[in-house]
This record gives sequence, C-alpha cells and structure tokens, in this order.
Amino acid sequence: MILFFVLFFPGVYSSGLSASVEAVEAIPFYTFGELGRTLTYTIPSIALVWYIIGKKKLSAFISRGFRKKDLIAFAFGLSGLILISLIISFLVSYILYHFDFIPTPPIIEAPVNAVGWTVLAFSCLGTGYLEESFFRYYLITKYEKSIPQIPVRVIFSTFLFSVCHIYEGPGGFVNAVLAGILLSALFIRYKSLHGIAWAHCAYNIFVYVMGMYGS
Repeated sequence: MILFFVLFFPGVYSSGLSASVEAVEAIPFYTFGELGRTLTYTIPSIALVWYIIGKKKLSAFISRGFRKKDLIAFAFGLSGLILISLIISFLVSYILYHFDFIPTPPIIEAPVNAVGWTVLAFSCLGTGYLEESFFRYYLITKYEKSIPQIPVRVIFSTFLFSVCHIYEGPGGFVNAVLAGILLSALFIRYKSLHGIAWAHCAYNIFVYVMGMYGS
C-alpha cells in the first residue's frame, strides 16, 4: 500500500478525488510533456517496482525472453480490452442519450504528428509495463502466502487499478474493473508479464486512435 500511495495516489487525488478539481472534459496530449513524464516518472517507477520485486523473481518473467505464451496473452488481452471498451462506450452513450445522469466521459486528444505518435508509443509501453508490473505481478504474487485465495488478490489488485482511472468517470472506472479482471486472469493463466504489458500498451494507443477519429 505504501508503494501504491507513493507511485499512484498523487495523480489519483489531483485528477479525481480532490473536491476542488472540476470534472475533466478533455485530456490533451502534449508531446514534450508526455516525454518528460515518461523519463522522469514512468521509467524510474518501473525501476523501483522491479527493484522491490527482486531480481530472482523478476527474471522468471523478464530475462527468459519472449515465448509463445506472451503472444497468446497479448492477443487475448488486446482483443478483450477492445471488446470491453466498445461495450462500455456503447452503454455509456445509451445512458447519456436516454437518462443523462452520469457525466460525459472526457475526450482523449491524439497527437498531431509523427513525433507525437512516437512519443505516445514509448509512453504507452512504459505505462503498460509499470501498471502491469505493479497491479498484476507485484500485488497478485506478493500475498500468495498471506492471502492464498486468488480471487481475493485479484479483487484487491483490480480495485486499486480502477481507482487510478476514476478521473475517467463512472464508465472509465467500470471499464478499468473489467480490464483489471481480464489482465489478472491472463497473468495467472499464462504467467506472462510481457504479453499483458504489450496488450495494455496497444490498447492505450487504440484509445488515442479512436479519439483522433472521434474528435
């Protein structure tokens, strides 16, 4: 929990839990700002998480190279994340059209040039490895002895993962819940950190692509 508060809670508070912050209507993309965030926050955070996990444990998922299971986890992960996102988007649009009792989800602004897309891909890959290393690998494996029930560990991991996406509104929170359960299941089934990190990365890029065509 200390690591969660150090790495993720400041952003959660400033974007979604602070009463003084208004609802986010759009999430802009700034090339140099995103590059700076990746270099000064994401990469050091990955290094910290991997250091805490430990070289011996991490080597079982990283240093043995890419495997067929990584590609399977990636394929199922990306297709599942996209399907979940499309279903949630449809339900949110339906509810907004008929009832209008939940806030409109923020618009994701996409990069405008090749440099921006390159930075975005680099950033999404870093985010994928950071969040999957912490929320899936670290949280699910850390409490194997103290919490032997896998569903309990998955629920705990998924809840914290979803809190980090509360700024996206109710639809984004539910989307994160379902995505967290899917990625946890794939991690447990295939023991693949690479696969779910790639899927997470590709899905984030997909969101920006959809934002480009939707704007």
